[in-house]
Amino acid sequence: MPSDSSIQRFDSNGRLSRVVVHNGVAYLSGVTAKEKTPDVAAQTADVLAQIDAHLARLGSDKSKILRVNIWLHDMGHFDAMNRVWDAWVDTENAPARATVESRLAGHGSNLVEMMATAVL
Repeated sequence: MPSDSSIQRFDSNGRLSRVVVHNGVAYLSGVTAKEKTPDVAAQTADVLAQIDAHLARLGSDKSKILRVNIWLHDMGHFDAMNRVWDAWVDTENAPARATVESRLAGHGSNLVEMMATAVL
């Protein structure tokens, strides 16, 4: 049985870790936009840039993402979010993905949240 020392936690704050790594797999917590613009495309680009940064810090990249869960505040934003996603995603290595509508934390300021799992 692996010991806890084989688990690495990054940016922990007592409630959560932004990234947890175990056995060569990185698990990213839900990522929301830093800039709470009323534009889902801008928030999506912000979230994807943060995912890129987390993966780069670990020596990985979007071509190694296994899956992404996406939550939208309003499913009416699906097409706008997908336009940004489609411009970003590595089409040769597209991850498994699910998108659902959900009430998000932030009292309506978060329009999109993404959680990713990637190989290092």
